[in-house]
Amino acid sequence: MLRSISCFLAVALLASVTAAEEPMADATDAPVSYFKQVRPILQTHCQGCHQPAKQGGEYVMTAFETLIKGGESGDAAIVPGDVAKSYLIEQITPQEGSASMPKDKPPLTEGEIKLIATWIEQGAKDDTPASNRELFDMEHPPVYPAAPVINSVDFSPDGKLLAIAGYHEVLLHEMPEDATQPTKLVGRLVGLSERIEAATFSPDGTKLAVCGGKPGRSGELQVWNVAEKKLLLSIPVGYDTCYGANWSPSGKLISVGCADNTTLAFDAETGEQTFFNGAHSDWVLDTVFGVKGDHLVTVGRDMSMKLYEVATQRFVDNITSITPGALKGGLNAVDRHPLRDEVLAAGSDGSVKMYKMYRDKARQIGDDFNLIRAFPSLPGRVMSVAFSASGEQVAACSSLDGGGAVMVAQTADAKQLLKLDVPESGLYSVTFHPTLPLVAAAGFDGRVRLIDVAAGKIVNDFVPVPLQTVAATQ
Repeated sequence: MLRSISCFLAVALLASVTAAEEPMADATDAPVSYFKQVRPILQTHCQGCHQPAKQGGEYVMTAFETLIKGGESGDAAIVPGDVAKSYLIEQITPQEGSASMPKDKPPLTEGEIKLIATWIEQGAKDDTPASNRELFDMEHPPVYPAAPVINSVDFSPDGKLLAIAGYHEVLLHEMPEDATQPTKLVGRLVGLSERIEAATFSPDGTKLAVCGGKPGRSGELQVWNVAEKKLLLSIPVGYDTCYGANWSPSGKLISVGCADNTTLAFDAETGEQTFFNGAHSDWVLDTVFGVKGDHLVTVGRDMSMKLYEVATQRFVDNITSITPGALKGGLNAVDRHPLRDEVLAAGSDGSVKMYKMYRDKARQIGDDFNLIRAFPSLPGRVMSVAFSASGEQVAACSSLDGGGAVMVAQTADAKQLLKLDVPESGLYSVTFHPTLPLVAAAGFDGRVRLIDVAAGKIVNDFVPVPLQTVAATQ
């Protein structure tokens, strides 16, 4: 044993001496990758304000050609092989502690600036794989050979618009007075995110919060001006898609859940992060604020629903039972009663339950004290839940083995008003119309179904995207 250790130490000592005698490789000798090293820096700090939908200084940094060219200054942003003539370096280099870019944000680190400069010095080569090049923008929206999976639908507060998540975009449809008549596509909000996980109107209906990202690469929260169809904010969020965007009642904050188990909230005007908590032990899939906006509720794959205090960013309590086995699977969705601090939650086990947000009794081992009532279960995983605008009804939709189902029930006594099976598609999102007895549901097959709750049937069924015809491809 001692002999083995002595041999190991001798080899280690020889290796260290040899390494010390060899000259250290100059960091600038190593080739710098635009796609793997430079692009992530620009994506995190710059692309939110310099993209096709939001061209700050008439400069777009998401496409390599425009990144090199520059913006309204007329100076070349990047001159391959010449750092001194590259205007981008001048803009990102701090002078007396601050830099021109990123605007109103901390400057890039010395290491990040050096990496970009080294890449320029080495010739500023573009090594982006063809499969990762940006293809779509507001002037060149996605072309659909088939209907995309729909992860989110939401009516505007006045009921005049329906926001529908597509691929790389959110589609705005104008609702007819008669729900049986065709809707009209009136807007296509094309951003950087490939996958849209949630799109939700602000309380006053003037803005739309959109969250999603590029799976396994980046997350993003977008804020759009609905009337002008203008991107106001593009906020990078982690390194995977983000979920469950939700507005505070005042419209001042937007919360999201993340695949790194954290919950974040941002100022809806400035994009500044105002809340962070990592209490979950798995992905956070949905979020909702309390009635006053001073508390936040989240659900996740770790089979828990958690309560936080917004001002202090403090975890307060587990709303659901924490007894092992009490919940049979992760929770996918949560919504709050419009008038009371009561939340509806559901997930993998098909159960739909309503809980009080605040515990007013000491926790007992095994209790589920905050539970108010359970609603009729659905087959498979419940993917979305919603309260009606009055709070008098709840809705939920599910997915199982390629099919889905929608349920509507009375809030007061859990009496089921509607159960509709959709065998041809799993359903991922459901929402109430604010004034009509109407529910919209959508999912895997890319169709939006408008359901008359009183009649108990689908009254409109449509594909919300313009489909590419066979003739158009020839």
